[in-house]
This record gives sequence, C-alpha cells and structure tokens, in this order.
Amino acid sequence: METFYKTKGTCSTQIKLDMDGDIIKSVSFTGGCNGNLQGISKLVEGMKASDAIARLEGIKCGFKPTSCPDQLAQALKAAVNA
Repeated sequence: METFYKTKGTCSTQIKLDMDGDIIKSVSFTGGCNGNLQGISKLVEGMKASDAIARLEGIKCGFKPTSCPDQLAQALKAAVNA
C-alpha cells in the first residue's frame, strides 16, 4: 500500500511510504537533508511500523518541536490506522 504524508514543521515537505501490512517496504522524503533522510529510509526498510515508531517518535531537530524522523513516525501511525 502506497501512501503520502504531508509533513509539518520540517524542511522535508512530504513522505512517501510503501507498506506491506505493518512492514515498511520503502520510504522516500521530498526535500530535507538528502543524505540523512536516505539513511533513515534504508534503516527502517523491512521493520515493523510499530518498532520504527517507538524508535523515532519524539525526536526533535534543534529547537523545533519535531523532526523528519518524528514526522516519519507520524506518517507511519497514519498509514497503520488508515
């Protein structure tokens, strides 16, 4: 299942998720820090969404209340609950 999530409060503007049930098949970000976001995307491939959410939720970027990893957790939550 392919879904798109519009991020809030980050340099990246959108996250594209491809899920197989609760398993993350692939992740790609639009915008943001390209190298770091490619790395995060590769690290979560094959993980259960709940495991990735537990690791990424609540991470902040500097003084911002969120981050790209936190937004990925929010996108995963939305995809799982869809």
